[in-house]
Amino acid sequence: MSKNVEVKLHNANDRQFASDNYAGTHPEVLEALAEANGGHQVAYGGDVYTARLQEVMRELFGAETEVFPVFNGTGANVTALTSVLPRWGAVIATSVAHIHTDEGGAPERVSGLKLLTVHTPDGKLTPELVDQEAWGWGDEHRTQPLAVSITQPTEVGTVYSVDEIRAIADHAHARGMALHMDGARISNAAAALGVPMREFTTDAGVDILSFGGTKNGLIFGEAILVLNPAVSEGLPYLRKLNMQLSSKMRFVSAQLIALLTDDLYLRAATHANAMAARLRGALERAIADGSITGLTFSQPTQANSVYAVISNDAADRIRGRVRFYDWDRASGEVRWMTAFDTTEDDVDSFVAIVTEELAR
Repeated sequence: MSKNVEVKLHNANDRQFASDNYAGTHPEVLEALAEANGGHQVAYGGDVYTARLQEVMRELFGAETEVFPVFNGTGANVTALTSVLPRWGAVIATSVAHIHTDEGGAPERVSGLKLLTVHTPDGKLTPELVDQEAWGWGDEHRTQPLAVSITQPTEVGTVYSVDEIRAIADHAHARGMALHMDGARISNAAAALGVPMREFTTDAGVDILSFGGTKNGLIFGEAILVLNPAVSEGLPYLRKLNMQLSSKMRFVSAQLIALLTDDLYLRAATHANAMAARLRGALERAIADGSITGLTFSQPTQANSVYAVISNDAADRIRGRVRFYDWDRASGEVRWMTAFDTTEDDVDSFVAIVTEELAR
């Protein structure tokens, strides 16, 4: 009989700069899961944790908020948008929107949604950009633009101001369109703006929100927040139909409650943002003193990502030591991301590697 041998599958001190999805689970979230694990609770959302989550979210986003925990961000986005659109409706979004580039065609294939995309250099929509596709109402030959989707922070790490979101919301509503926000990293936006989440969501005119947790310390789990019940219908049925109804929902809800308790979401995101700022600042100083050549920045660093342009050869050498993703290999644009568990030493070590490889 063979003996059981304990094998460590990975180095717990390993850090990468590819994505905040690489990070583990925040210890406070793990504690909350352990506390929720004992005994039996009603399945499919009839548990005390999901009831408490409704109360917590209403305290943060407003008394009319309706909360629907789901498994993941793709499910949140697709299900939320489906609930605000008829079969003939279309969604206006940027050409880099996650729903367009990174969800495997789920909006189109799962819900039959039509995406009307607009190019924007900084990842942000504006009322003027919305109008590039906001036309053709009443034309039976054209899909009807009935929703706008924005991402906060955007896919290139930029952050909408409160006024920018309000302008889009007012513009969309005046044309009979609902406003959806993909908030996969909404905590990082809150940390960057320094205002309560309600100020740039409910109060700014966002109708429905995909609230992210996985990228900020959860094992799994997001939530759809209906901020304006008048624009959404059928979510209890759509969540099941889209395979996003968790039987043991208490474990999604308990994680989200933990994230929102004692401002954990803000503490974790503030740290991640600070580590990205540290990375950007160190590289800028190295460029200024001549330690680094052949590196420029392509986007402002406003949340927990740094977008830079380097040669593909240099990128491949650095990636051989620390993982990260190409954003646009044709232009040499790369993305470096930090997370709640990134340390100052992690950043400083990565800067040293970048400096060394670019010096070659």
